[in-house]
Amino acid sequence: MEPVTSATEQPETPAAPRPADIPRLIATDLDGTLLRDDKTVSERTVAALAAAEAAGIEVFFVTGRPARWMDVVSDHVHGHGLAICANGAAVVDLRDGARFVDIHPLGSADALAIVHAVRAAAPGSSFAVERTSGFHYEPAYPPFFLDPCAVVAPAEKLLGEDSGYTEPIIKLLASHPELGPDEFLSIARAAAGAHGSFTRSSPTALLEISGLGVSKASTLARCCAERGISPEEVVAFGDMPNDLEMLGWAGTAYAMANAHPDVLAVTAHHTAANSEDGVAMVIEQILQGRTAGELR
Repeated sequence: MEPVTSATEQPETPAAPRPADIPRLIATDLDGTLLRDDKTVSERTVAALAAAEAAGIEVFFVTGRPARWMDVVSDHVHGHGLAICANGAAVVDLRDGARFVDIHPLGSADALAIVHAVRAAAPGSSFAVERTSGFHYEPAYPPFFLDPCAVVAPAEKLLGEDSGYTEPIIKLLASHPELGPDEFLSIARAAAGAHGSFTRSSPTALLEISGLGVSKASTLARCCAERGISPEEVVAFGDMPNDLEMLGWAGTAYAMANAHPDVLAVTAHHTAANSEDGVAMVIEQILQGRTAGELR
């Protein structure tokens, strides 16, 4: 693996002049937000992203996806070329093969503590480990999108000091075969919230666990601070609980029409569903100089 460097080492491109009411940065989730249901980026959205960059607005993809799943948008980056992955645990350079430029890992000791606590609180839980070098999982872990090169072993083996792995842990995942998604999240947070940050973005009982204090919002805030961009100058889009912190941090936040009820409840602005290019719709209105408001 190449040495990890700070995102501050990325060269900055001077922004083009823009009206005062146009934001300096757009932060958008991918699945259920920017991407259509078939996981593609529509022509309208591609054009809107390009127009935003041409107007001097930086665009950051901020997703729960690992770096290895970023090819879906790698052809649509402009300007800086960076994306925030794994719910804030990593910043990657999509122009350089999704190279890691900044990492906020989950420690092995905390990951093991989470496994033991969640197992005790929710028997039947199974786990997977996402490292910078790849994905590994337990035998009982559901076959979502499993890597044929992954190691299959108990979590204690995957996380133990004798595991042979030295690469940082980007994300721990926990799945339960019977509990509801929100119920599982509540139980896991109560049992092990002192060891990591728990969230979810799947319609199933699949939890995503990062290092304590790591979220989409924390890493986006850091990237914005490096550029001298304030929260008030950011417009953010999301649809699931793993977007809540980011939407709360941004000066202007939009929930997709298809968003989780908790996301719809806390956002002042709503836009059309991901299948109807809701993000592109707002970007087009921003560039036309309209006042941000409720879109239907």
